[in-house]
Amino acid sequence: MVKTVTDNSFATDTNSGVVLVDFWATWCGPCRMQGPIIDELAGEMTSVTFAKMDVDENPATAAQFGIQSIPTLLVKKDGEVVETLVGLHRKEQLSSILSKYA
Repeated sequence: MVKTVTDNSFATDTNSGVVLVDFWATWCGPCRMQGPIIDELAGEMTSVTFAKMDVDENPATAAQFGIQSIPTLLVKKDGEVVETLVGLHRKEQLSSILSKYA
């Protein structure tokens, strides 16, 4: 399952374990292609928390992390950003990256 996070819940929802946060927007074509890949991974990688944040509805967190382009994926481990991935990524790429931290 992929959790929806907001500016208000981001810190709490992403402060422990390995978390992949997908920063996206409804109007973004590559974001719409990335979404199903993340949904699929969420069903397979139970040791990772998957979250999505709509940057139009939650601009403060995106600004805090300097996110200029979407989709941007942040990988956090125990509250610290360990990877920042900009652009569309294949399932295999994401799985490989997440496996390093999970």
